[in-house]
Amino acid sequence: QVQLVESGGGLVQPGGSLRLSCAASGIIFEMVPMGWYRQTPGNQRELVAEITGSGSTNYGDSMKGRHTISRDNAKNTLYLQMNSLKPEDTAVYYCKGKLGLREYWGQGTQVTVSS
Repeated sequence: QVQLVESGGGLVQPGGSLRLSCAASGIIFEMVPMGWYRQTPGNQRELVAEITGSGSTNYGDSMKGRHTISRDNAKNTLYLQMNSLKPEDTAVYYCKGKLGLREYWGQGTQVTVSS
């Protein structure tokens, strides 16, 4: 079955950096568009960034310039490099894979930006 497992979240000070990873199994990874989303309590999940199997990227409006999405198809892993983190980046971050009409989500990883 399809499994997406995020890691790399944690507590970081404002201005710091984190790299999130999402390990995928049960799919032909290089063929699957992937994305990172985030969610705060009481709000809908919002797009952070997405990437096609061939590496084309798209970022949420407020995410450009600080975050970079990438993938290593040989390792079946999706990444999100987050720099210059702000307290408003605090959220649960989820990775998503889309196979046709079906979407698969990981369990999420908490990112907390606080001094």
